[in-house]
Amino acid sequence: MAACSTCNIRMLVVIVWGLMTAIILGLCIWRTVIRIQRGTFAPPSSTPIEFCRNGGTWENGRCICTEEWKGLRCTIVNFCENTTYMSFTFARIPVGRYGPSLQACGKNTVNAGSPIAIGLCSLSLYGETELQNVIIGSCNENLETLEMQIDNISTISTNISTEAKILTSDANKLTPENITSATKVVGQIFNISRNADSEAKKVAVTTVSQLLDASENVFQRAAATDNDDTFGMLIEQVETYSLSLGNDSIVEPNIAIQSVNLENTMTSTSILFSVQKGASDSLVPGLTSVETNVDRLHPDGQTELQILVNTNTNNTKKCGFVVYQNNKLFQSKTFTTRSHFSQKIISSKVDGNEQDQSISVKMVFSPKYNQKEFQLSSYACVYWNFLTKDWDTYGCHKDQSTDRFLGCRCNHTTNFAVLMTFRKNYQYPESLDVLSNVGCALSIAGLTLTIIFQIVTRKARKTSVTWVLVNLCTSMLIFNLLFMFGIENSNKNLKTNGHDINNIDFDNNDVPTRDTIDIPNSSCTTIAAFLHYFLLVTFTWNGLSAIQLYFLLIRTMKPFPQHFILFITLVGWGVPAIIVGVTVGIVYSQNGNDSQWELDYRQEEICWLATSNSNGFITSSFLWSFIMPITIILISNFVIFIIITVKVLWKNKQNLTSTKKISTLKKIFSTLSIAIIFGITWILAYFMLINNDDIRNVFSYIFCLFNTTQGLQIFVLHTIRTKIFQSEASKVLKSLSSSVGKMKSQPPLTPLRLRIRMYNMLKSFPALHERFRLLEPSTVTEEMTL
Repeated sequence: MAACSTCNIRMLVVIVWGLMTAIILGLCIWRTVIRIQRGTFAPPSSTPIEFCRNGGTWENGRCICTEEWKGLRCTIVNFCENTTYMSFTFARIPVGRYGPSLQACGKNTVNAGSPIAIGLCSLSLYGETELQNVIIGSCNENLETLEMQIDNISTISTNISTEAKILTSDANKLTPENITSATKVVGQIFNISRNADSEAKKVAVTTVSQLLDASENVFQRAAATDNDDTFGMLIEQVETYSLSLGNDSIVEPNIAIQSVNLENTMTSTSILFSVQKGASDSLVPGLTSVETNVDRLHPDGQTELQILVNTNTNNTKKCGFVVYQNNKLFQSKTFTTRSHFSQKIISSKVDGNEQDQSISVKMVFSPKYNQKEFQLSSYACVYWNFLTKDWDTYGCHKDQSTDRFLGCRCNHTTNFAVLMTFRKNYQYPESLDVLSNVGCALSIAGLTLTIIFQIVTRKARKTSVTWVLVNLCTSMLIFNLLFMFGIENSNKNLKTNGHDINNIDFDNNDVPTRDTIDIPNSSCTTIAAFLHYFLLVTFTWNGLSAIQLYFLLIRTMKPFPQHFILFITLVGWGVPAIIVGVTVGIVYSQNGNDSQWELDYRQEEICWLATSNSNGFITSSFLWSFIMPITIILISNFVIFIIITVKVLWKNKQNLTSTKKISTLKKIFSTLSIAIIFGITWILAYFMLINNDDIRNVFSYIFCLFNTTQGLQIFVLHTIRTKIFQSEASKVLKSLSSSVGKMKSQPPLTPLRLRIRMYNMLKSFPALHERFRLLEPSTVTEEMTL
């Protein structure tokens, strides 16, 4: 029996190393094949690395700079900074914008905290930036008091408009109430019945541009409490104002207005209005143009949008165009946006009947968006319906245009837009991905072998921690398998060419509900839930391991209470199941009506928990069902780890002789063994929250290195270091070495000697002796005596 047991253990050691080699090679080959099939090994990008400076982005072969910079590489200053005028000081102001003074109104004034003056940053005749047109405001006026003076606009319109421009110069400080009041004031300035002077209206255009710099969240909150449709009234008044400029234009960073006078035209007329791409995302003078008597659209590579209005009636004498840099004034209840690129709105208006069927409008859009992050899925041609206060598609259709442009046609004039839907492109650092795969493959092999070793040798080792360690390794093994083979979302392989207009359905012009589309994937949600569950199980068993060792080493509790194994098993596998089940149930109950409710639980790019939901990080399931439980476990494990390390592992025992004292190296290995089982290395994850990209990347790699190989570390520290494994491994190596030595020392058998041995074997059988008598020639005898 003893020999049989020794043989089994030796075979186990051989199987251990064979399985480890086979698993690692198999997983690596499998992952490589899959990645090649999916085209992951793409050629390097031709985009210059760090070519564009100061926040510029590389698009269509050039740098698109922020407002504050210009030039080939965005290195030329395009702002005024630390300028002074009289006793006022101004911080950085981009060219073409007004900026507030650092001096603010006193605490005891009506306008406390608001800037006293504003200044315009412009370019001089020599191309140098300089502060111009400094305007000093009144500290006894605010937007609410201006709103109460609307009835007197006809007499003091310039003063009201100027004060409104000063009070809205700092968009970061605007509240929803400020937005509503300012919108009402400038809307009444544009109102023809108020008889405001032309200068006040030009100033009001600047105020509208400044309002559009406020955050989307502020506009949403303002629209939610606005019962008078203040935004809609302002949009209508600006449309009407666009007919009154003759052939002039007004261009501000966020709005451009152009008028066309057709009184001298006696035939049917077509008007083409174009907006060209600039060096930044802001509108600047010189990028808008108007052409008359044009028969078709003719966009080029620098065209951002074009609109062609055909008027087949002699009654049309005026035409106006308005371009909004974003859609913040158009707060839709059906279409919600999650991306942060600008959505331009183009308005066309004629002085006749807007619903006249003789009017036709054609448009092309070349929208700006991050083509590395998004790819176009579809779009809808829409207009703003003032009755429903939302986007509508009546009379508008998609029109297939040239590549890179989205075409639309409508049979009426109003405010038009293209509502685009995108799918996100998800990209990961290649080196981190490879490191994760290699680490997981090593962990899978190590955990598999550890489980086998713990089960087969449990009687020989006679230890009480086998059950806890086996459960810990089992949960960790399943998590690593799911992580390696299931964390990638299969939707990422459903890619289409973002510039291929032919893939778009031109017959479908329904208003989309959101600008980003995430294809539902229930299998990915299931994988995320299993990953959530098994990682919680792993940490729970980490905590149970710490508790068990605490009672074994500190409290010296032997034996454990009755049903202890059953109790910790229910806790280890049951509590995480309750947490995951309750979490998924709450998320579904709150967002079940939304077809994409899954994205409040998991991410789209990978099958893992979403770090934040639609309401932010604080209310996310990631925080309450994952971060909080794991933090509690890690804190308790760390405390127990310190106690065991100080009181047991590194405690100096004076009663031991020098020959029995434990070596420092053995203490280090013992400390590492407990640290790995307790999951102490997961504390590195909290360092990844540091708000510094370089530091965060360093800790990301360290975290990945230590925790993806946790299974391998357990195998090394809890299997290879055991005396049983080392003893049997030594015997196997000696046996293999002696076998190889015998094979090398044994002389090779010649064909003749092989025949002689066969003859002797057959000769030993009496029944066959007579048949082989003729095989005894003298030559054979001679050969045998040599």
